Amino acid sequence: MFSLKGLVKHSTYSLGHVVKRGTLCQQARSRLVLGIETSCDDTGAAVVDETGLILGESLHSQKEVHLQAGGVIPAVAQRLHRENIFRVVQEAIDRSGVSPSELSAVATTVKPGLSLSLGIGLEFSLAFVKQHQKPFIPIHHMEAHALTVRMLEPVEFPFLVLLISGGHGLLALARDIDDFLLLGQSTDEAPGDILDKVARRLHLKNHPECSAMSGGQAIEHLAKQGNRRNFLLTTPMGQVFDCNFSFAGLRTQVSVAIDRKEIEEGVKSGELLSCVNDIAAGTQHTVASHIAKRTHRAILFCKARGLLPQHSPSLVVSGGVASNTYIRETLKIVTDATGLHLICPPSKFCTDNGVMVAWNGIEKLKAGRGILSYKEEVRYEPKAPLGIDITTQVKDAAIRMPPLKLRVKN
Repeated sequence: MFSLKGLVKHSTYSLGHVVKRGTLCQQARSRLVLGIETSCDDTGAAVVDETGLILGESLHSQKEVHLQAGGVIPAVAQRLHRENIFRVVQEAIDRSGVSPSELSAVATTVKPGLSLSLGIGLEFSLAFVKQHQKPFIPIHHMEAHALTVRMLEPVEFPFLVLLISGGHGLLALARDIDDFLLLGQSTDEAPGDILDKVARRLHLKNHPECSAMSGGQAIEHLAKQGNRRNFLLTTPMGQVFDCNFSFAGLRTQVSVAIDRKEIEEGVKSGELLSCVNDIAAGTQHTVASHIAKRTHRAILFCKARGLLPQHSPSLVVSGGVASNTYIRETLKIVTDATGLHLICPPSKFCTDNGVMVAWNGIEKLKAGRGILSYKEEVRYEPKAPLGIDITTQVKDAAIRMPPLKLRVKN
């Protein structure tokens, strides 16, 4: 049980705050939401106003700890969330220059995610809203990722959303702040997961250029120096005409090839292959190609059904893997060919953070939806679908795509 004794009750404004955000009277008229994110391995908090201005934020990343362990360990993530959440929220509030009494509501990720991590954020948030008697807004993690772009620029509904991260891979049509049509999703592993696993299999933490990088970052970095044509792989699900993703078979392909190369080169456990750059390049290209082809089919499906606006339709890409430049450029080939506007939020907003949760809370607050009293009980949900599942309709449409060359220069 969290004790919130000592959490700031009043904050004074510095001149920097006043200059950055305008007069105190202007701020007083704006609704303010505190967002709290603990769905996986990042503890994030932020205070955002209804115009999308970030008044204060703080983030504690557990990347270094889990990098050494070779993956996220739920019990360790839980402990680190518990140790840091009070400080992170305190910092966000301090930096915002507002007091808890000035907040309009608190928004917290409650689904989906690691149960032990979600529990920490929810427990803290419920104690906070009860202490300060503030409304509580439960947030769906994937909805928050999907809508962050609307904080940065005026993107009107409906628009296509591609969410790709270490835990998720999905395509959906966003029709409103809480209205989504699910077009496709990963049937096994997420795109970020396979990049991390391949990086571990290649022992990239032992690479002098990659020791402090996540698996996905290491693959992207080394791929720039490699030749994907020296390590050809088969793109998954080539004869399955839907928008779902599958990466488990690709991971097996890569593992078998690495085993063969290690025997050929006679490398010992933990040593690096001479062709590691080519393997990184081939893996990255095949992941990007798979994502691009499923996205292409989703665009064609939505166009055929009249689900996208005729004028300036958009594809929004978010999630940690959306930070990968090669994947973005591959998707740009698809959107250029289909007449869509590709929108990728800055990398800092693609990964998990408190800002996206706070903004989703702002959207719900303005629409008057999903707002609970501080007295109501709320449960977290480790597994939670996004919107209405129409993946069967997409598969039944069996859309065959025209040839499209996905050539990206490293």
